[in-house]
Amino acid sequence: MIDWNSTIAAIWRQRKETLRPVFQIDPIQLVELLGIDVQKDQLILNTKRFLAGKPANNALLWGARGTGKSSLIKALLNTYHAEGLRIIEVDKQDLVCLPDIVDDIRELPQRFIIYCDDLSFESSDSQYKSLKSVLEGSIELPPENVLVYATSNRRHLLPEHMRENLDTRLVDGEVHYSDAIEEKISLSDRFGLSLAFYPQNAQSYLEIVDSLFPDVSGDRQLLHKAALDFAHQRASKSGRTAKQFYNSFVDFG
Repeated sequence: MIDWNSTIAAIWRQRKETLRPVFQIDPIQLVELLGIDVQKDQLILNTKRFLAGKPANNALLWGARGTGKSSLIKALLNTYHAEGLRIIEVDKQDLVCLPDIVDDIRELPQRFIIYCDDLSFESSDSQYKSLKSVLEGSIELPPENVLVYATSNRRHLLPEHMRENLDTRLVDGEVHYSDAIEEKISLSDRFGLSLAFYPQNAQSYLEIVDSLFPDVSGDRQLLHKAALDFAHQRASKSGRTAKQFYNSFVDFG
């Protein structure tokens, strides 16, 4: 049994059917996350409302890879765990276990975020249907001390195909989506807060690089050139790429 007074995060292990406490927490801080101020402010506000016992929304952070979606959730834990925030990470394939997990924490005084990273489903995957009831409850209301924060590369969590748009109609000036699209949108609609993360431009990328190399004594233009070359090799200018560049060139300058 986890002591949630001293444990701030845990991961569900389905094979053992237990929560494993996490003792080595990623130390990322909110101030380190650059270029996503709008998304950061909205998720902070939602989390503060949740911690204050006010109405708050489940959140879906979607968009380009490596743009800080997962890091933002981890940074929230580091900032607000002293105020009672706790995180339980649950993999997609373990979502069927979520009702049992929630039953064990719904009466506790702490406020829990169920964290689902890189969440997406295929068209033939029926697991997303069980997630719907988790987000909005069934005959029993969702507990007030639990929210779901999920990250995904897909806005609607499921793949969208062009042929599904063929049955979409315009009726009296309003768009009526096909049944297939309605089914997919209905899942993402259950997240009251949807935050989009877009690829960062070169300027934002270099600002992140500069924050990782504050003590470079040499020519910073050389640092920027090396960072851009590194990004071009990976076809990605993101916070993740900047961190990977730092890991490779930490002794630069």
